[in-house]
Amino acid sequence: MQAEIKAESKKPETKRKFDVIIIGAGPAGYTAAIYASRAKRETLVISGNLPGGQLMLTTEVENYPGFAEGIFGPELMTTMRKQAERIGTLIIDDEVVNVDFKRRPFKVLTYSEEYEADAVIIATGASPRKIGVRGEQEFSAKGVSYCATCDGPFFKNQDLVVAGGGDSAMEEAIFLTKFAKSVHVVHRRDKLRASKIMQDRAFENKKIHFHWNSVIDEIKGGQKVSEITIKNLNTDQKEMLEAGGIFVAVGHEPNTKLFKGQIDLDDQGYIILKNKTQTSVEGVFAAGDAHDHRYRQAVTAAGFGCMAAIDVDRYLSENKK
Repeated sequence: MQAEIKAESKKPETKRKFDVIIIGAGPAGYTAAIYASRAKRETLVISGNLPGGQLMLTTEVENYPGFAEGIFGPELMTTMRKQAERIGTLIIDDEVVNVDFKRRPFKVLTYSEEYEADAVIIATGASPRKIGVRGEQEFSAKGVSYCATCDGPFFKNQDLVVAGGGDSAMEEAIFLTKFAKSVHVVHRRDKLRASKIMQDRAFENKKIHFHWNSVIDEIKGGQKVSEITIKNLNTDQKEMLEAGGIFVAVGHEPNTKLFKGQIDLDDQGYIILKNKTQTSVEGVFAAGDAHDHRYRQAVTAAGFGCMAAIDVDRYLSENKK
């Protein structure tokens, strides 16, 4: 009997060419996707190794407009993602490993696929530098924070610690005095690196106490942070501070190493914008903390995402083939 021959079913081909590819899926990336898709642009978001960005690591967000009772960071990001998908954005949970912005169309390579686009929006964000001590990871979002503006109001009438000695650390410390009972600044040197005006403001604030030539040695607690151990670098003597939280302010690192040699970056690695949200390469745009080292807020990142998408739409309209 002749064997029955079955036709092989063909798998649907993966779409590889888009009008715009958005690299990164935080508030900037998702907002850019919503605006680009509503403008009828074929849009791909490649989420990266942390879909949703830094807000996926936070608890309650009180300062994002539209949520009278606040909203948890992961919930906000999930809602943004669903909104982008509903409008037509394709979102892929993969990580970009290489890009080629020197030829058109632009090429974006992930671990599993190569994609092409006529325009690219970089929304890879920035990551806070860690101090790398015991308890830091364990108590992340349980008393360990990297943003006083975001989390300070949750620590009313508590004793707090700030690690760092630059302008960012002084800004954090001064801001926290609006809510905290006291703020202990722990700095590894015998003088601050902050600008004189920021130093003067910090020194004049009676709620701020300084621990010189010292570093954070360990973060302890139960359900949340309750103790911070600091160590004097000159004497090796350790001191325990009772504290409800610690704010690490030793800088941020933009997630832009992937783009070195492809677009212009500043000395710290932040993307340099040349024309509104456009980078040094025409057709490549940036949004959010990958270029913004001043504000670093979810709402400003979303605003930059909106701006970048509008700029992309105009760019594509002006460069129709």
